[in-house]
Amino acid sequence: MWRVLGGAVVVILCCLAGLATVVARPDARLLEARAVFDEATHLEEAGGYAEAIPGSEHALALREAVLGGAHPEVAISLDQLGHLLVRMGDTERAGPYLQRALAIQEATLGKNHPSVAQTLTHLAILHNDRGNAEQAEPLFARALSILEATQGASSIEVARALDNLAVFYIDQRRYALAEPLQQRALPILEAALGPNHPDVARALVNLALVYSGQGFHSRAEPLYERALQLQETAYGKNHPEVARMLNKLGRHHANQGMNTRAESLYARALQLQEAARGGNPSDLADTLSNLARLYSSQGQDARAEPLHLRALRIRTLVLGENHPYVAWSLINLANIHSRQEQYARARPLYLRALTILENALGKEHPDLACTLTNLAIAYSKLGLHALAEPLLTRALALQETALGRNHPDVAQTLGNLAWVLISQHRLTEAVPLLMRALELSEEFLRREAPFLSESRLAPYLQRLRESEERLHALLREHPSDASVQRLVFTSVLLRKGRSAEELAARSRAIHDSLDPGDRDAFERLRELRSQRAGLSFKGPCKLSPAEYQRRLTDLADQGDALEAELAKRSAPLRALTTRLPPADLVDHVAAALPSNSALVEWVTYLDSPRVTGGAPSQARGQLRYLALVLFPDASIGAVDLGPADRIDSAVMKLREAMVWRDSDYRRPTRALYSLAFEPLLPHLGQVRRIVLAPDGELGQVSFEALHDGQRFLMDRFELTYVPSGRYLLPRPQSAPPSSSVAVFAPSFDATRNAGEKTLASLPGTREEALAIQRQLPGARLYLGPEATKQHLLQLHGPAVLHIASHGTFEGDEVAALGTRALGHFGGLHGGAPRLPPADPMLRSSLILSGDKGDSTRVTALEVAGLDLSGTQLVVMSTCESGRGDVKPGQGVYGLRRAFFIAGAETVVMSLWKVNDTSTRLLMEAYYRHLRAGEGRTVGLHLAMREVRKKYSHPYYWAPFIAVGRNAPLQLPPPVR
Repeated sequence: MWRVLGGAVVVILCCLAGLATVVARPDARLLEARAVFDEATHLEEAGGYAEAIPGSEHALALREAVLGGAHPEVAISLDQLGHLLVRMGDTERAGPYLQRALAIQEATLGKNHPSVAQTLTHLAILHNDRGNAEQAEPLFARALSILEATQGASSIEVARALDNLAVFYIDQRRYALAEPLQQRALPILEAALGPNHPDVARALVNLALVYSGQGFHSRAEPLYERALQLQETAYGKNHPEVARMLNKLGRHHANQGMNTRAESLYARALQLQEAARGGNPSDLADTLSNLARLYSSQGQDARAEPLHLRALRIRTLVLGENHPYVAWSLINLANIHSRQEQYARARPLYLRALTILENALGKEHPDLACTLTNLAIAYSKLGLHALAEPLLTRALALQETALGRNHPDVAQTLGNLAWVLISQHRLTEAVPLLMRALELSEEFLRREAPFLSESRLAPYLQRLRESEERLHALLREHPSDASVQRLVFTSVLLRKGRSAEELAARSRAIHDSLDPGDRDAFERLRELRSQRAGLSFKGPCKLSPAEYQRRLTDLADQGDALEAELAKRSAPLRALTTRLPPADLVDHVAAALPSNSALVEWVTYLDSPRVTGGAPSQARGQLRYLALVLFPDASIGAVDLGPADRIDSAVMKLREAMVWRDSDYRRPTRALYSLAFEPLLPHLGQVRRIVLAPDGELGQVSFEALHDGQRFLMDRFELTYVPSGRYLLPRPQSAPPSSSVAVFAPSFDATRNAGEKTLASLPGTREEALAIQRQLPGARLYLGPEATKQHLLQLHGPAVLHIASHGTFEGDEVAALGTRALGHFGGLHGGAPRLPPADPMLRSSLILSGDKGDSTRVTALEVAGLDLSGTQLVVMSTCESGRGDVKPGQGVYGLRRAFFIAGAETVVMSLWKVNDTSTRLLMEAYYRHLRAGEGRTVGLHLAMREVRKKYSHPYYWAPFIAVGRNAPLQLPPPVR
């Protein structure tokens, strides 16, 4: 986005006009030329380049006729016409005009005149557009030097020249040189023109490009957003500059996986560019190309290909066949052919693109790395691995030289090179490259995650997951290779459940903040979430479906924007947290394991067909389970458990068996045991203490209830659950643990209903609460009408939070009589049953007492906003409180996730509909063992054994699991 040094033009024109007044009365043709010239200038400023060219040509002809061919005013017209042609992409015609203008100015005005600086800048832009970087750079630098000497270091003209040189360096991917120039230019422009000037917007965009190019997306986005707002205010919403800005912002969102936002921005830019008269065709081609790439990333190559072809035609016509942008279009088309496994069609396009880029940019430009990589992948797919390797090695060298060894693009190329080595059976060479790539991507994640809202973090983690799945497939092919085992285990420890961990860290940082503004913003976020939850369950009522959806979307967008702002505010505090180097993570987790124990990490992944083929296949494989076993000595075992559909089906059958207390449980518990656990026994040896970190549907299984044909698993092993093995590491403590205990036990009239949901009375919950108070005399009870949502949301970090009530996970069967489940699903305020909300955090709920004696739903989305920093234990003595939507690699989205995000160390939850009477007995026993000093998981197991003596069916004694830390509670001694 180049700057026009317009101030210099004005100075020259005024001087020349004054001179003409002294010498003689101006010729009418000069007056006409001046008017036509000014009109062309206004059209250029408005983006009407094609419309401006005829006027500029007319002004030039008039001035030449009156003043001759070597007058400074003629040079000004030559410069204007040349620059307009550059804007239109017609660099062949533009060159002679600009060269002639420069020669006239240097001869008449001297080599250090401001007008010379302007023409030098336009010539530099021309050379850059042609790909002649070596010719462009000294012209930009000379223009800057002239203006610093003649206009002063803090002048607007100098700021524009700084910006132009920075843009040149951005185009060369030399961000370290661009950033200080851009940071120097921006405050000059803001001070001289005000913070809302369009030139400030351009500087903001260019600084954003510097950050984006280095992978600092969180720094870039607010600059893009502010620039768009400034341009829309200055130019109106239909200006070509606004369209160009929309295109850049769309690219920013697309690079982060925010496809819906990106598509809407591209569509708006495309609409403006196609409707504009006299716009730059190259800008239209850029938008077409970006939109097509977005479609391809979503697997919609049929929509992408015609857009790429159209962009190619435009670029070839406007820029010529040998322009770098033409090469990019060729690469995009070749990529489509590669995805369709038509490598014979892709290869010549890659080769032609590479030739164009090497001729235009030189053989050392980092932009060649993309083409080299794509060509290498095509060779690898054709089995020509020996040809692929040197291309990737060259690409890696280019990127490391230009971008630095720690750039995210370097990580991707390292991975590609590693897979080519693997395809040549050079595993020993490949694994260190894969580990380095993992470390680089982790470095980037640690840098960016603190600034991202959940909606931004999730797609980035999903993109990383595609690389992780290839590692899992590699381990299946090399299950006994120690280096592969350690690599894969490191990736699992780094990424499994990462989303919840990042959000929990943010919550802790905000609650630890001394800034009241942060806490006020957090309260506002909670209120927005409550409004969204209420509207979701209330339904449209009198609103039209379109208006209802608009309001839901608006609340979600407001919440996302506020969450993003809170993320930025909390980032400095989170940056103080010390994190282990990835290479050391396995050793530290192993050291945290108790003696005679093992950590079992289950992983679900999409198998990559022909993983050794050099690049992932577009035909994704089947979902599979992998189990990794880590021992205290850091040794690792790996077991392929096979296709996931068999295990997931067994989980479903087990769940169905546990719905009814009289069902035959032995067959489903034995079936799941044989599929998901029995294959681990050869690796476990004499281990009797197992830390379980399930994934996929196994995250909703009570492993204690699995049966080997002779006994339950809890009779053979001491089991504890964690979201990830990373959870075993010491957790930063910002404050001493709390000692307060809060118990919620609402009461319900059996005839009352919340909307269309029948709420059974729960006499056991009150007795349960009183029993807990006997064990923990300091407990604060919220009984009956006092057990309100308002009281829950006002809590601040109790040591123990116990909720005995109704619970629900939407989309399941009708509740069984005598359970703590709801009848069927719908709004709490009447109306017909509705479809469950799309957000899984709105489909898991607790039911508490309302302000007016009715019932109130508390969704998982709202629970996530609680302040539970310092909370050692949360117990949800309700039905299905551990159920939710399964997100492979990121756990179960529901109430359990919400309480972990809110700050709880350990969460006790149910996996099916629980019986009111047996649950009360179980909880009474559990707190008795906790009071005696037992661990949070061990205490639950002891309580389960007590209930099992009275009720043999696991429906009664096995519905609850404790996930998190097993340490005893730190509570004050009982009052005597």
